[in-house]
Amino acid sequence: MCDMETRGDAGPQQARDTAEFIAAMRGLKERAGLTYRQLEERAAEHGEVLPRSTLADVLRGRTLPRPELLAAFVRACGDGERAAEWLAARDDLGRGKVAEGISASGSESGSGSVSPGRGVRLRARVLGVPVLPAAVVLVALLTAAVWALVPSRDDGDRSGTGGEGAAATDARSLLPRGRTQIRPALTNGLCLTDGYGSGYESLVAVQRPCDEVAPQETTLVPLGGNTFRIRWYHPDHGPGCLTALAEGPGVGLLEPWDDCGRTTPFRIEPAGADGSRRYSLRVDGRGCVAIRDAATSEGAEAVVEPCRPKDSQVFVIRSAP
Repeated sequence: MCDMETRGDAGPQQARDTAEFIAAMRGLKERAGLTYRQLEERAAEHGEVLPRSTLADVLRGRTLPRPELLAAFVRACGDGERAAEWLAARDDLGRGKVAEGISASGSESGSGSVSPGRGVRLRARVLGVPVLPAAVVLVALLTAAVWALVPSRDDGDRSGTGGEGAAATDARSLLPRGRTQIRPALTNGLCLTDGYGSGYESLVAVQRPCDEVAPQETTLVPLGGNTFRIRWYHPDHGPGCLTALAEGPGVGLLEPWDDCGRTTPFRIEPAGADGSRRYSLRVDGRGCVAIRDAATSEGAEAVVEPCRPKDSQVFVIRSAP
């Protein structure tokens, strides 16, 4: 157990904004010298829940953690004597956001933020989707239900290479049902999941260690032929489907939206020998999903780029363990 004050910790009350508060949390983890898994196990020993995937999202992100997660984290790091101080600092920052008029209704949200350059509407970190009025949400839910009942037209591959006729049928029959793992072919332990890319403030698809994906779950939702939506579900964020952004600062990135009916259909086609579980993810008229710059490092973003015969555009898709 380390002495926090003697290690140069200025304390959570010194944080002037959410970014500095998250930085203070990262500093606490570094001083504790514990991995995400070890923190999760320590919390469990005291009857608390501290999912390592959720904690990783918080420490990579830009939004305040839930109070119960923060308290469990602080205690697991060995700074339990100051848990109340951490919680008070978090609450002060939350109230400060409301006072600045971020919420038109005057309610506090520890997961809300305003996106620079996107007006003054509230954006919640619920899979990166704007919070909308109740009537609009109802219309979106009805639209999603209609999309789920109407399969998309499978009009063949216009991207250039491979994936027609019998190959498409083979892809459908070989792809897993239920919980799925999508792993970039260039890596050995990294899987496609949510995270934060550089220069874009909402959650997007990145590659991270496969054992940090849980409790998020990935499933493939069939739309007809060899076309699917990629659906994520996370207990803290709810369901969302990936959409390939076509404009704006995140163009080319894959962002999860909660209105699955408005998201991108992906054409999944074999990219290797039968039984290899290697596939390409095509977006009609735009290209193929790849790992940016063929990177093999944690946190590299998935992007849509012109289809080419290269390994950075190949993904191993199999049932999740």
